[in-house]
Amino acid sequence: MRNIYLAIILLAVLSSCKSGTEDNGKLKVVTTTTMITDLVKNIGGDHITVNGLMGAGVDPHLYKASEGDVSKLYNADIIFYNGLHLEGKLVEVFEKMEQQDKTQIGLAEYLDPSGLIGSDYFASNYDPHVWFNIQYFRQFAEKIAEVLAEKDPENAESYQENLKDYTEKLTALEAEIREVIEALPAEQRILVTAHDAFNYFGQAYDFEVVGLQGLSTATEAGVQDVQRLSEFIMTNKVKAIFVESSVPRRTIEALQQAVKSKGFEVEIGGSLYSDALGNPGTEEGTYLGMFRYNVNTIVNALK
Repeated sequence: MRNIYLAIILLAVLSSCKSGTEDNGKLKVVTTTTMITDLVKNIGGDHITVNGLMGAGVDPHLYKASEGDVSKLYNADIIFYNGLHLEGKLVEVFEKMEQQDKTQIGLAEYLDPSGLIGSDYFASNYDPHVWFNIQYFRQFAEKIAEVLAEKDPENAESYQENLKDYTEKLTALEAEIREVIEALPAEQRILVTAHDAFNYFGQAYDFEVVGLQGLSTATEAGVQDVQRLSEFIMTNKVKAIFVESSVPRRTIEALQQAVKSKGFEVEIGGSLYSDALGNPGTEEGTYLGMFRYNVNTIVNALK
């Protein structure tokens, strides 16, 4: 981290006279995860420029800032990130940014803690994967529109219109996925994945969720974890388990082999998008498309 701190100091000297909007008059916004990047683009529209630090398939638990990232962060007018220690290795960088009087918004920090799922794995003591509850993502959108309007009051009406349009899409998405999920009997709603990214999804849509690695991918799954989960799969006659786009496939393949060695067959039902969206330009490269894809993949494999 020492090199990053030096970069911040150097940038402070070189950029002390620069404005974050000097290029084209638009707000410069930096985001962390792909979900937040997609959301900010939808709310900000043409009135802002957005630099997302993380790309498709990137694991935010393990992501480290480069000096180029620090440059983007320093020159931003606003920084939007998830919070609740999802971006654990960026925390020290964010703390340094605070000393530069940057507008930094940890979106999950504004949610009502009473609705959050507890966790012993994060310093916040809450599971940070809150975007898998669409209602929480709606609150993200509202906060983003509010902050953009405060920083750019001339375009406040446009941000509110974009918010209205996007929340209508979220409402339609939720109705659609609930109808899809209804086709799956309640006793078959057991979701086994590489790590516990889907607890808010399970809570909102009535799934029992079991992850091999726990909440953070920074911890490796051990032999006992594999054996414990293989017994669970056999006992509950789980038809399919799932890999994740941002987690190595080998962990779930090892689990499949452990189950097979005990005389039970379980399929790999597909790859789910957990901590990152799909490739830009694809349906799964948007939050709405990712959620729809995940639900269809899960339900089709578990039927």
